Amino acid sequence: MTSFTRRSFLKTAPFLAYVSSHWLSAPRHTQVDSPVVKPPRLKAGDTVGIVSPSGITYDPDQVNIFSESLAAIGLQARVGDHALDRWGYLAGADADRAGEINRMFEDTGIAAIFTLAGGWGAARLLPLIDFDLVRRNPKIVLGFSDVTSLLLAMYARSGLVTFHGPTGNSTWNSFTTNYVKRLLFDAQQVVYENPTDSGDNLTQVANRIWTITPGTVRGRLIGGNLTVLSSIIGSKFLPEWDDHILFLEDVGEDVYRIDRMLTQLKLAGVLDKLAGFVFGRCSRCQPDSSYSSFTLKEVLADHVAPLGIPAFHGSMIGHIRDKFTVPVGAMAEIDAASGRIKLTESAVA
Repeated sequence: MTSFTRRSFLKTAPFLAYVSSHWLSAPRHTQVDSPVVKPPRLKAGDTVGIVSPSGITYDPDQVNIFSESLAAIGLQARVGDHALDRWGYLAGADADRAGEINRMFEDTGIAAIFTLAGGWGAARLLPLIDFDLVRRNPKIVLGFSDVTSLLLAMYARSGLVTFHGPTGNSTWNSFTTNYVKRLLFDAQQVVYENPTDSGDNLTQVANRIWTITPGTVRGRLIGGNLTVLSSIIGSKFLPEWDDHILFLEDVGEDVYRIDRMLTQLKLAGVLDKLAGFVFGRCSRCQPDSSYSSFTLKEVLADHVAPLGIPAFHGSMIGHIRDKFTVPVGAMAEIDAASGRIKLTESAVA
């Protein structure tokens, strides 16, 4: 280094130190400053807007089935103008899909926004969502799978409690609908417990809970699809993780991919900040045919057990027929030994 560059560096060093110290102390994510916002509960006769933020719905009759299912629980459906659009593998252009969501938040005649399907594409909309509008006009937003990115971003940027639950192409049977109604209509502090009916078996075989680390803990629920969540790590559309209870699910992923994504959460500092951990279902997530492959439970134990926080696997959250509707942003208590999640507050106002 020449004397000129050395002197130049010494002159700028105090400035660089100032900038560095302030940059390092700045928050890593854009977190909402306002308190958590609960959307108004649903009531019979309310109108629900149906949007497609992600992949294509190929069969138009799926919209009819969804609308009829909503009518069966006392809701009217208003299908978005772009709900059946097709642009490549996406349900329309980004601007159209995001614009539809913004308009439905602005529309006082819409009480809630339900999503038609998952797939891929919701994360592309995040820079186009008006989060100030969302905060000023809180409404129930319901969906899962790829919709995870919208649920998390709205909670992070607007403080809105959102809902990880069925989409239009889910099975709206009595089990699934029961949790939708108790949570969104009745404002119940729901207790989520897997069915214990063993059928004709001597012991319970289906819907079993596996405790990774026993214990009870309280915190705000946050989570969704692991693949989608891990794909937006490092963006400004995720909240701070401290003292949250993380719930995850996935579908059709090789176990090594689950390992890779949990490693990403670990390296990003997410896992070390959590108060509790719940892995719902990983449908069709089997080890490969190699004798040396890890199982899903082995991977979960490897990543989660060392955290020393209450944690369990098997809750009815995910790409399954019978599913819970779980609020993102609401306070809850988990009991990892029994596999129970209990809301300690209503998720809607």
